[in-house]
This record gives sequence, C-alpha cells and structure tokens, in this order.
Amino acid sequence: MSVPLVLYMLFFSYYPLTGWSMAFQNYKPQIRSIWEQEWVGFANFTKLFQGLYGEQFLRSVRNTFGQSLLTLVLGTFCAIGLSLLINEVRHMGFKRIVQNISYLPHFLSWIIATGMIATALSLPSSGGIINTVLMNLNIISEPIAFLQKPEYFWWIVAFGNLWKSLGWNTIIYLAAMTAIDPSLYEAADIDGANRYQKMCWITLPSIKPTIVILLIMATGQLLQSGFELQYFLGGSVTAEMAENIDIFVLKYGIQLRDYSLATVAGIMKTGVSFVFVFAANYLAGKLGSEKLI
Repeated sequence: MSVPLVLYMLFFSYYPLTGWSMAFQNYKPQIRSIWEQEWVGFANFTKLFQGLYGEQFLRSVRNTFGQSLLTLVLGTFCAIGLSLLINEVRHMGFKRIVQNISYLPHFLSWIIATGMIATALSLPSSGGIINTVLMNLNIISEPIAFLQKPEYFWWIVAFGNLWKSLGWNTIIYLAAMTAIDPSLYEAADIDGANRYQKMCWITLPSIKPTIVILLIMATGQLLQSGFELQYFLGGSVTAEMAENIDIFVLKYGIQLRDYSLATVAGIMKTGVSFVFVFAANYLAGKLGSEKLI
C-alpha cells in the first residue's frame, strides 16, 4: 500500500537533490551531461560569502530571518488566541460563520492577496483603508505611504501572512481542543472556575504538546519567509528590507543565469533549516515537552 507514496517521495523529493551537484560546478545549461561540466569544488560556496555577493546574501538572510520570526511569533500567538475564543462560542451557527470568514483569505491566490494588501496600505485617495482608520482614530495626523517606508516592510509581511493564514492555522488547535476530556471542564465547573480560568488551566495545558510540535516544525521554515509578498510589494525603495533568500536566488540564479550560486544559496538555506529543527527538537526535549523524534 505504501509503495506509491514511497515512489512519489523518491521521485519528487529526493531525485531532484541530484541537482545539488551544480553547486560544485561552473554550470553551463548548454552542456547537457552533469559529468561534462567543469567541477570547481567549493569555489561557489566561497563566492557566496565574499564581495558584493556576500553582502547581498547576508542581507537576504537577515531579511528572511526577521520576516519569518515576526510572522511565526505573531501567527502563533494570534492563532492560539483565536482558537481559544472560537472554542468558547456556544452558538454553533455563529461559530461556523466566524470560522468560514476566517478561512476565506487562505483560498485567495497571493496575486489577489498582495493586490488587496497594497490597496489597503495605499493613501486614502487610492482606497487605503488602513490610513483612513488610523486618521479617524487620531493615531496619525497625515497619511503614511507604508509601501515606501523600508522600516515597515517586515511588519507588512508579518501582518499580510497573518491575515491570509490566521483562520487556517486555527484548525489544528481547534482539533486538539476537541480531544480534551469533558470531565475536566465538569470538575472545573463544580469547583467554580470561570471561562478564563478553564482556558488557562485546562485548555492551554491540554494543547501544549500540539503547540510545541507545531513550533518545532515552524522553526524549519524560519528561512522560508515566502516569495510573493516580498516580490510584488517590494520595490527599489524597500529593497534593503524586502529582498529575502528566494528573491536572491531568483535575481542571481535565473535573471543573471548564475545557477551554481543560486544552488549554493538553496543548499545553505536547507542546511540551516535542518539545524534549526534539530536544535528546537533538542531544546523541547530538555524542557520536558513533546519531541518530533
């Protein structure tokens, strides 16, 4: 029964890894055989960290890590908070409406999503609802061109991902909450606990293993902050804070046809992600929490 899945994994997940050989070559697409390429050892790895390439790559690593960390922290806390609130809703009709509305952005393509985010962040004369709301609340006195301010870009990425994925990310937490023993809540009711106390002392501790496992898996994505938001919303003004590793690979791998350098960047990204996952897994074990392995 598992043979098709194993073949699928081998063909689509492991066979493409043979392309990593380009990292050790001066790869030329016109030469079809990988064995006839010029082998250069670790020269491309050295090139990635030196000179202008080095500055660009380290900047893209910083941006990727910063954007991903903000997205992870904001996404995790908000998803847990929304899950707790939805779990407390007793009217099933209202609960389903809230869930469906929160899930809808997940099904939008990133092209549509970035267009909506760009419009929301534009000036009031262009339909920028964020500026309109902030001015009506007297938080700001004049409109802000958010997409022209590099210092806001990481937050735009984090809140953009939050808006698109928040509802979808609550599914696993809500599923974990359904497995909590109802007798625990009944005992808490007898003891006079209110809803807030039951959330803090029963619900949250019960879903702690799920939270830890999802956090461990998410640490492997810390160097994958996405591509579409940064590519479509970033510009020359915000490039210093917008360009992440994926855009670096596109710019120097595809546009400049330096495929070997782009492959090295991809390998470094994968290697660091492995380190993050195993470090988080080890730390979770040391703290007495659930582990992946």
